[in-house]
Amino acid sequence: MGNYNITRPTLLIDEQKCMENIMRMVHKTTKSDVRLRAHFKTHQSAHIGEWFRSQGIVSIAVSSVKMAVYFANHNWDDITIAFPFNIHEIPVINSIDPNVSLQLTFLSPEVVKKTDARLSRAVEAMIKIDTGYNRTGIAYNDAKYTAEVYKVIQQSENITFRGFLAHAGHSYYENSKDMIHKIHLETIDRMVELRSNYPDAELSIGDTPCCSIEDDFTGVTEIRPGNFVFYDIAQYYIGSCSVDQIATCLAVPVIATHPKERKIVVHGGAVHLSKDHIMMDDGTKNFGQVVELDAHGWGKPLTDWAVSSLSQEHGILVATNDKEFKKFNVGDFMGIIPVHSCLTADAMKGYLTLEGKTLEHLEGTNYR
Repeated sequence: MGNYNITRPTLLIDEQKCMENIMRMVHKTTKSDVRLRAHFKTHQSAHIGEWFRSQGIVSIAVSSVKMAVYFANHNWDDITIAFPFNIHEIPVINSIDPNVSLQLTFLSPEVVKKTDARLSRAVEAMIKIDTGYNRTGIAYNDAKYTAEVYKVIQQSENITFRGFLAHAGHSYYENSKDMIHKIHLETIDRMVELRSNYPDAELSIGDTPCCSIEDDFTGVTEIRPGNFVFYDIAQYYIGSCSVDQIATCLAVPVIATHPKERKIVVHGGAVHLSKDHIMMDDGTKNFGQVVELDAHGWGKPLTDWAVSSLSQEHGILVATNDKEFKKFNVGDFMGIIPVHSCLTADAMKGYLTLEGKTLEHLEGTNYR
């Protein structure tokens, strides 16, 4: 492996792959004439944010108020908090520089009223629409309730209506491009229909599978994918990316070997990777893809290895044959490509580039 001088589980990041992923999405949105409001919840890093800025990105989405403060403090001035607003954080919203254009997500009249009453700065409102994911939001065909929320926003002193926001998260449960295409078309059609009553509304959609696989975003204002900057094994199985486009890998040290079982124990467990997994055809759970680390980062998947289980700190890797098992010894580092890079990045709270540069993560950054 490269000379990274690491001693514990470390999240490696391939800057070149990240930049290629960013440029590919920028090209796609430029061609479609829609705004790319990249979702920064995946990387949560001011350093990586600058890679986006270098490609002309000026608008971002985040998933928490803390994240909004962090990126506002790093000179991002058009931020959507793409998560239903928590009224307990109104004082923090008031503390953000008023020159930052801030969009909050609402889905009830009650929250709009309570927020407006305590705001001391102007914000814009995005109404959360459920286009089929069934997690949260106003049902796309509930025109009456949508109108109630819109009316309260229009009556507000500090909140201005901007548009509608949706996340087709059900695309993550598909592994057929035909099904993802169907979800994509349904999402756009259901959002565009809102314009019959709200002709000036911005329409914001965003999920990495649809945004990666599809090319036509006609009808919407912007897309908000986030995971695409890294991708991961889940996205590979969905069909969003190739293995070569995955830009993160967890380097883990071998701490024990069990030859009779062809089992290796690594320091790399659920607190590093999360417990997200993929159910394989044979009924087993896949907690990550084993790769061999090399001088250039990591190589192709080692298909004779499986991450069979994770506990808090331990990872169990099992080989299908003795030849593969004998390639690794105590003290060696192995690589695991995450199933869900967003959760792994959030767990690891920092990155090491293949060139040996440490990149920060927002965790540990206080509000002010």
